[in-house]
Amino acid sequence: MAQERIILYYCFAPITDPTAVMLWQRALCEKWGLTGRIIISKHGINGTLGGDVHALKQYGKTTRQYPGFEKLELKWSDGGSADFPRLSVKARDEIVAFGAPDELQVDENGVVGGGVHLKPAEVNKLVEERGDEVVFFDGRNAYEAKIGKFKNAIVPDVNTTHDFIKEIESGKYDDLKDKPVVTYCTGGIRCEILSALMKNRGFKEIYQIDGGIVRYGEKYGDSGLWEGSLYIFDKRRHMEFSPDTVQIGKCEHCGAPSNRFENIEVPGGARELKLLCPECTERALELNRAGQPATAEVPA
Repeated sequence: MAQERIILYYCFAPITDPTAVMLWQRALCEKWGLTGRIIISKHGINGTLGGDVHALKQYGKTTRQYPGFEKLELKWSDGGSADFPRLSVKARDEIVAFGAPDELQVDENGVVGGGVHLKPAEVNKLVEERGDEVVFFDGRNAYEAKIGKFKNAIVPDVNTTHDFIKEIESGKYDDLKDKPVVTYCTGGIRCEILSALMKNRGFKEIYQIDGGIVRYGEKYGDSGLWEGSLYIFDKRRHMEFSPDTVQIGKCEHCGAPSNRFENIEVPGGARELKLLCPECTERALELNRAGQPATAEVPA
């Protein structure tokens, strides 16, 4: 039986014809039966794919043949094609939608003017040497931090990456402009961009975790500076780095420990991600199955 896995990857490199690269990437994935999401822009490529291990390796080998993608690194994760309902390959203005396509500068070495890359061991060393002076700055959507984050991290009040520029220009974080700030995100791509945007706005000492939370968790599990679960954007919704993971999330309805978001229909017909315990999830889904929205307080 074929073994399946998931790969996460990104690469910043100038692309003169994103549409042509998009069509090529779609053909590669269809050839090898891969599903997932890929975004191409003039700045590079960002993808998450599931499928047969051999096919994923062939995909990576072929993609690295494109000029600028030679250093593309695949991060491997448990799962497979079943975790993605279909294949989506799109060309867009940005590979992560910060709303700054013309501000971000990319050359053959990647993002221009970004933060200093730190490997997981170097992150710990920085904290050992400079202690409480070091500030961890979450580069994800605020809801992701509800189930896991670096200890004592600052979690900006953002619902999407589009909110970050307004947030960092608000003045809330001006006191951090002379401090060592370590930005972090799931796999590293969002803080590649965020660190450059912050430096452009006067933050002097900006770092980013090379490979993001994924690489840090692979090295230290739950014995380092990370605590809780990692939110991920496939049907699993979260992953853990060891059996010792502590649930820091709380059910939005009853307060019980939880690390699982569910897509729940709420009043008005919209659907929202709600952090719920298994019991409250089932009651909310029962309401949805009966054609009713789940209200703010799920009845016991």
